[in-house]
Amino acid sequence: MYLFIGLGNPGKKYSKNRHNIGFMVVDAISKEKCFPIFSKKNNSYVSFKNINGEKLILLKPDTFMNNSGLSALNLKSFYNIDNENIYVFHDEIDLDPSKIKIKKGGGHNGHNGLKSIDSYIGKDYHRIKIGVGRPKILIKEKKDELISKWVLSDFQKIDEEKWLKKYYKQLVKTLKIWKKKTLKIFC
Repeated sequence: MYLFIGLGNPGKKYSKNRHNIGFMVVDAISKEKCFPIFSKKNNSYVSFKNINGEKLILLKPDTFMNNSGLSALNLKSFYNIDNENIYVFHDEIDLDPSKIKIKKGGGHNGHNGLKSIDSYIGKDYHRIKIGVGRPKILIKEKKDELISKWVLSDFQKIDEEKWLKKYYKQLVKTLKIWKKKTLKIFC
C-alpha cells in the first residue's frame, strides 16, 4: 500500500498558488490514472485505487499547510502504512521552476507543511520536491515575508502555466524510472 500526499492549502483562493503544486500534482496523477473522485475523510480529501496489484491512496490535507501532518498521521495509522511507502509532493523554492528532486528523509528547509509532517510521522518518508523558484528580489530584512508572498501567489499564465501542463506527465515518467523496482504502481 502506498500513500501519495500532495501539499497545499484547501479552497479555490489557493488553488493556483505555487504553494499548492503538491495538490496540482496529486490531481494530475488522479486524472492520469483515472482515480475515483476525491471524498472527504479525516480532515482530508482522499481517493483510492488498486494499480498493478498495489493499493494507492491519494491524499490532499484539508487542514491547511501548517497542519498537514495531522492528515498524514490519520491515514498512515488507520491503514498501517510504513513511511517507506509514503511520498510527499511539495513546492521547493530552492529549485528552479519545473525541476524535480527526489529524496528520502532530510530536513524541512523552513517548509511548514514538511515541518508538520515531520512532527507527526517522522522524517523517513520520500519527498518529491517540485521547483517553483525564488522571488527575483529579496531584501534581507523582508526575506520571510517576500517568500511567503511568493509561494502564496498564483502561477503566472504566460510564463508558468505552459510548463505546468507538460510537467505532470514528465513527473509521472520520472517516478517510473526512479522507483521501477519497488514502486510498481506506475510500471
